[in-house]
Amino acid sequence: MKYKFPLLFSVIVCLVIISGCSGKVNNGIYITNYSMGTIFFNFRGSVITAAAGSKASITEIPKGSYQYSTTYVLPAGTLSTSAPQGAVSGTVTVVAGTRISIIYSSTLINGAYQLSATISSSDPITTSP
Repeated sequence: MKYKFPLLFSVIVCLVIISGCSGKVNNGIYITNYSMGTIFFNFRGSVITAAAGSKASITEIPKGSYQYSTTYVLPAGTLSTSAPQGAVSGTVTVVAGTRISIIYSSTLINGAYQLSATISSSDPITTSP
C-alpha cells in the first residue's frame, strides 16, 4: 500500500515528460502563387510546383539555414521579361515553430512580364546592439 502513491506519481511524471517531447517538427514554408504563370520553388534538393492561383507548402523542416530559388513559366502573350523583383531567391532560417510565407505576384504591361515575391517569417528579427 505504501508504494502505490510513489509508483502512481512516477507514472504520471513519465507520461507528462513523454507527451511533452514530440517527434514532429512544426515548421513550414507556405507558398501562395498569385502570378499569371506556374512557379517552381527549388528548396532542399526538391522542386515544389505551384500553378497560377494555387498554394503549396513544405512542412516538418529541420532547424537550419537553407537556400532557395524560384524559376517560372512565362504566360501566353509575353513579349519580353525583366528581372524578377523581391524575394525570388535567398536564404531562410528555420528554428522551432517557424512559419514562412512567400507570396508571388506578377504584372504584364504591354507584353512585358515581371515576377515579384514577398516573404515574411513568424520569427522575430534580432539585432545586435
